[in-house]
Amino acid sequence: MLASILHRVTGDGLATVGAALLVWWLAAIAAGGQAYATFVSVFAQPDGHLNPLGWVIGVGLTFSLFQHLMSGIRHLVLDTGAAFELKTNRLLAILTFVCSTLLTIGFWFYLGVK
Repeated sequence: MLASILHRVTGDGLATVGAALLVWWLAAIAAGGQAYATFVSVFAQPDGHLNPLGWVIGVGLTFSLFQHLMSGIRHLVLDTGAAFELKTNRLLAILTFVCSTLLTIGFWFYLGVK
């Protein structure tokens, strides 16, 4: 049940927060160099390292993306009529959390963020 609820929450979060950040980023680019520098300074320090807000937003959106993706795959399997047995269903729900966490960690290690 938690996996299904989190699927909806992450979808809404990606749609609202992600869209707001995308619009802000595009507006900053359109407004010029100073506006873009202000946008970047909200999330990163002058030396290029992410500040705490940048980490929270970045990791949060990344985890939301992978959680929504993994849960969507789980729902796709359920839509085929498979995995309705309680034990299998619980295992798939747990795997959505495990996989999304591992994918998020792997993604940020791959980026090699400072």
